[in-house]
Parts: sequence; C-alpha cells; structure tokens
Amino acid sequence: MGQANDNQAKLTIALFAVYSVILVWVIIFKTQFSFSDLPQYREINLIPFAGSGIKNSQLDFKEILWNVLIFIPFGLYWSLIKQNWPFWRKILIIAGVSLLFELAQFAFGIGGSDITDLISNTLGGAIGIGLYAALFRLLKEKTHKVLNIVGLIGTIGVVLLVLFVVFFFTH
Repeated sequence: MGQANDNQAKLTIALFAVYSVILVWVIIFKTQFSFSDLPQYREINLIPFAGSGIKNSQLDFKEILWNVLIFIPFGLYWSLIKQNWPFWRKILIIAGVSLLFELAQFAFGIGGSDITDLISNTLGGAIGIGLYAALFRLLKEKTHKVLNIVGLIGTIGVVLLVLFVVFFFTH
C-alpha cells in the first residue's frame, strides 16, 4: 500500500511539473516558439474587469474563462500534493504564482499585467480545490489514482496537440 501511494505521489509531481511547463509556455511565452514572436509591450491594469479585459467596448468573457480554465488543474494538482493544507493556504500559493506571472510579463515587457487575470486565475485554482474536495468526498482513497489517470490522459493529449501544431503548422 505504501509503495502504491509513493508511486501515485511521484506521478502527481511529474504531471504537475509538465502542467507547470505548459502553463509557463501559455502565459509567459504566449504559445510562441520563438522569442522574436513575443509581443513587445508593457501595460498594467489595476481596475478589475476593465482595461485589457474590454474589447469593442464590452467585457471579454472568453479571455476570463480561459484564465479560469487553465488554472483549475493547478488547484487540483496542488490539492493532491498538499492534501493536509487548509484552503486559504492553497489559494495563497495559487494567487502568488499568478501574481508572479503577471509581474514577469510586466518586467520582461511581454504583455499586460492585469488584476482581472490575477482574479480569474485565482478563481480557477479555487474551483480546482473545490473539485478536489468534492471528488474526495465521493471517491475517498481512490481520488488520487482517479485524478492521476485523468491528469495523465489530459497531459498526453495536450502534449500530442502541441507536437501536432509544432510539426504541421510551424514549418
């Protein structure tokens, strides 16, 4: 039983590492494969759901939704890795990582630092934590294994999609 739990923990950490690389590629590198293709601008928006979140005089819900969705796995993985941590501590880490992403974009001049992104990323992480809690109530000790299987399938799918794009659309 102990060996199986150790293997599950190692798989979770490996999946979280791959997810983290993909997250950096999406947020910092804007899914680009060349530094020269990165946007060169520096903006800051401290008004929630305004500024960069506005397109054609309307709130861009699609960008907000993508930010929420991309951080849901963070909440799930972090809950698997730090099962005994209270909700507030997990959320603090997720918000801190999101803030680091926003600061990095500003510091490197590769995008806008936006409070709306920070809020929506943190919301996504909170949803992930909530999903973990709900699944744990349903699945109990099987939660780790089930989420690792889903995470492995999702990770393989995303990696295959990225490889497909690289080989067929960048040449």
